[in-house]
Amino acid sequence: MSQSETQVLSVASECVPLVKTGGLADVAGALPGALARHGVRMRTLLPGYPAVMAALADAEAVLEIEACFGGPARVLAAEVDGLDLLVLDAPHLFDRPAGIYLGHDGRDWHDNPQRFAALCRVAADIAGGALAGWRPDVVHCHDWQAGLAPYYIARNPDAAGVKTVLTIHNIAFQGLANAALCGSLGIDIADFTPDGVEYFGQISTLKAGLQFAHKLTTVSPTYAAELMTPEFGMGLDGVLRARSADLVGILNGIDEDVWSPEGDGEITPFKTPRGKGANKDALRTEFGLGEADGPLCIVVSRLTEQKGLDLLLGALPALLERGGQLALLGSGAPELEEAFRRAADHPNVGVRVGYDEALSHRMMAGGDAILVPSRFEPCGLTQLYGLRYGTLPVVALTGGLADTVIPATPATMARNVATGLQFHPVTQGALAHALSRLCDLHADPKTWGKMQRNAMAHPVGWDVSAKDYAALYAGLLGQTE
Repeated sequence: MSQSETQVLSVASECVPLVKTGGLADVAGALPGALARHGVRMRTLLPGYPAVMAALADAEAVLEIEACFGGPARVLAAEVDGLDLLVLDAPHLFDRPAGIYLGHDGRDWHDNPQRFAALCRVAADIAGGALAGWRPDVVHCHDWQAGLAPYYIARNPDAAGVKTVLTIHNIAFQGLANAALCGSLGIDIADFTPDGVEYFGQISTLKAGLQFAHKLTTVSPTYAAELMTPEFGMGLDGVLRARSADLVGILNGIDEDVWSPEGDGEITPFKTPRGKGANKDALRTEFGLGEADGPLCIVVSRLTEQKGLDLLLGALPALLERGGQLALLGSGAPELEEAFRRAADHPNVGVRVGYDEALSHRMMAGGDAILVPSRFEPCGLTQLYGLRYGTLPVVALTGGLADTVIPATPATMARNVATGLQFHPVTQGALAHALSRLCDLHADPKTWGKMQRNAMAHPVGWDVSAKDYAALYAGLLGQTE
């Protein structure tokens, strides 16, 4: 270990390739490797879910904990797929079937507040020097699950000097818990105030992080601005306005080795848009779609109103009437799943309910356009995958979608820089207009080809963002680049 390296502990509830429910896992998995090129050593603290424990080999116990929110625990150190891991092995909290947040009944585990408080408490202990031979300079916390870590660190005299960063991946999830749990969670009742961790009579672990972390980040510049408004701030906009000087938006990136049109093992490789043809033919076959004149649009998404999929159902005729097609992969709200199954009665609509990582790669490679009509979207990753594969994004003008897609306007078309379409307001009518416009562009092969080439050339990796995170850490530590 270089003495000049910045030492960072990343605290996350999920991490690719071990366990994933959303984009947070992609970020947690990609950042360590990207930051290593900028003089940052990042170790990742994860809960010991069954999938994580199964992936560990030659793990070393580096910390024993007698009492950890209801039982004994230990911290294991291991390396998995290039990730330097610290794993909280607490079977009474994490060794469970079903989901990492939800039981078989689809409800939150009743003790989620204790489960993730345990993760945060261990992070604070590590910040306080509990591990022999290693102590972080910065603790980087992700979302509500790690929100209590900045609080515990701020209240731990042994952790004085350790800086904290909290990243908001989606402010809609706030880690709410009954106020009666303050004592058992180790929260001083004096901190259960509007200026502390109290949120409309409850504990909010996300708010704890927002109040006590030294710096706050979110996953796109536009989302950072949106969060300070009542429309998007979910009741925390006032807190964020008060801390606006400490809030920065840093765009997510994607792993360009995993998502690579030239090296993706799930597809027929291609270097230019012309090479997409074989993948498009294969995708149509896989979804039972025939030949068609219009664009083959794809959706890879959770089926929720946040993602605007109800708007797509209403706007779909604007695509189908022009000979367009839709291939959709996703799951979520039962009523939306059923509505899309009914939509698949149309010969130009194919639907797979569920999630299939390999299929998502084939869809990115074979689609002409990817539809992301989200009502709000902190950053979004699927539009970045689309850009990488020359699958033009059609996105709502919000959050990271606004920051990553260059819309086809007279000015951008004249300069030959457009990479997709944006629509606003986020309504069924505006989406329908965007789909009609998409069909117009697709009908002009020369223009369409230019936009595809622009999309494939657009930077979507972690290089710039990793440099921004490294600079943030350096600033916190009073270092200069």
